[in-house]
Amino acid sequence: MKDIIFDNFQNAVDESLLRHKSILDIMTKLQESNSRINRAVAKAVTNCGCIQIDAQKQKLPNGGDNIDIHELSNMLSPHVKENLCDNCREVIEREIGNHIFYITSLCNTLDLNLYDVLIKEYDRINTLGKYSFR
Repeated sequence: MKDIIFDNFQNAVDESLLRHKSILDIMTKLQESNSRINRAVAKAVTNCGCIQIDAQKQKLPNGGDNIDIHELSNMLSPHVKENLCDNCREVIEREIGNHIFYITSLCNTLDLNLYDVLIKEYDRINTLGKYSFR
């Protein structure tokens, strides 16, 4: 069932993309959409203030020696304080949706199935788990 949703989405993207059919257009629009996501997050910090970024060196006990890899994710900080307000959440969701649109468009242009790409990545994550070190 989930693959049908992805296929339907991929078909809808293919049908709605009219102006930016060239792979060069798609690549630049994808880069632009990524920048817009970054800008929306920055504005949530600087204009709205609903979230704060408190970035500093990640601190591990004993300099990181003898740490179980399963405990590591609980020790590392995302450096984000507070939560997005409804307005900022809506803007960022819209920008991420736009980014997904252009990723899907790139898949269409290169004759890739978005669902297959997702499943392969999911399998890699499950196979390597925390050892993928991303």
